[in-house]
Amino acid sequence: MNTVVIQVRQRAKGNVSVPMVLWATAMAVILFLAVVSSSAAVTLSGFAVTALFGAYLGWRRRIGAVVVAPFVSWLFAWFPMEIACMIHFGLLKGFLLGLLVITFGWIAIGFVEFAWLAMVALLVRAIRGPSRGDPVVIIGPERGWDQ
Repeated sequence: MNTVVIQVRQRAKGNVSVPMVLWATAMAVILFLAVVSSSAAVTLSGFAVTALFGAYLGWRRRIGAVVVAPFVSWLFAWFPMEIACMIHFGLLKGFLLGLLVITFGWIAIGFVEFAWLAMVALLVRAIRGPSRGDPVVIIGPERGWDQ
């Protein structure tokens, strides 16, 4: 009887949920400050925090988390952004404008987060080089299908 042995090893080590929650919380605070009192320092701090998280993802070889990160950030920043718009524009007008900003403006914010995270993560991963792990070995049957 011919047998096939396949050994699968998980390449990604560690979970990124705690760093992602910390990054999303920091981005919620930064976006709140950006709406209430816009300044270049707040914007640069947002790019810096995102670059740090992207570097972490690239170092840990968890590039797939870049796709989920803007959604997590949106979940954390939705309520603070709504409150910030209500502070900046007034109660009723801020509530309505906040819904528009959060819904449609987040497409742009999420794309910028995604693009910046992806660029930094891929750059760090390229600098780090290939993994030093063992190659994947698949041992097939000794005989071909026709025998």
